[in-house]
Amino acid sequence: MGEVRVGFWDMLLNLIRTIRINDVIDMAIMAFLLYKILYFLSRTGSGRALRGLLLIILALLIARKLDLYMFNFVFGKALELGVLILLIVFQPEVRSMLEKVGAVTRFIPGSERSKELGSCIEEVVKACDPLSKTKTGALIVFERDNDLNEEIQTGVLIDVETRSILLQHIFDKNTVLHDGAVIIRSERIYAARCRLPSSRRLDLPQRYGMRHRAALGMSEHSDAAVVIVSEQTGEISFAVNGEIYSNISLEELKNRLDQCLLRSPDTDGEDGLRAAVKNRIAAVRKKLAPVKEDENENHQEDRQ
Repeated sequence: MGEVRVGFWDMLLNLIRTIRINDVIDMAIMAFLLYKILYFLSRTGSGRALRGLLLIILALLIARKLDLYMFNFVFGKALELGVLILLIVFQPEVRSMLEKVGAVTRFIPGSERSKELGSCIEEVVKACDPLSKTKTGALIVFERDNDLNEEIQTGVLIDVETRSILLQHIFDKNTVLHDGAVIIRSERIYAARCRLPSSRRLDLPQRYGMRHRAALGMSEHSDAAVVIVSEQTGEISFAVNGEIYSNISLEELKNRLDQCLLRSPDTDGEDGLRAAVKNRIAAVRKKLAPVKEDENENHQEDRQ
């Protein structure tokens, strides 16, 4: 018995000695990619479709073992087109994933993505000036790393280039889209009239109305950056990482947006690390105890 154990450990040690550093890197990369793919699919509406596809593959393997000719023929032909089927079924998810991969270029100064994001920020800041002066309520959400698919599904898809005049028109009280929030994804106005989860903090000032609570709730349960224009006072506020900065100037708004969206979290030092940990905890809390959306609409006036 002892010899068997010794032989086993000798074989295990010999196997470990044959593992190269390249093999470790290879396995680590594959494990990371598989984790990211499964995590991404779990956050979208394609989880059931993926499970269905895996069940079909499992059934096909069992059918081959049992030598079921007709079943093997039909589903074997279907699997030959598996890549095309995946691209068709998961087309929105594949596109979103590629956009996320390309998102890293926003941190490269002078890159095309960085220029587009900078232009988008300027258009939003430009829109906040007349919105503030006319006391037109507005709620503008910048999607970052965390997907906001749940919030987007509550609104109206637009997917147009971000322009100041368009934002002013959307939030005009006489339009049908002014109710709720605008979500900006990949530098484009992706959806309007979206409902956001409301913060349930009890320590907020009484002057904060539904817009401020919705903005704060969105920043508590995701890494989104949210711009608020008060309908009552015209004040501009900014919410991110569960914190809200009230009555800021246009210049300060632009600086905060530049810092949040154009700078890499790795360059933010301790604050960036703290924000990343806070966002990860918030994402876990959102999965374990989803926040119920407030029944009132986000367009209600801020009350004293």
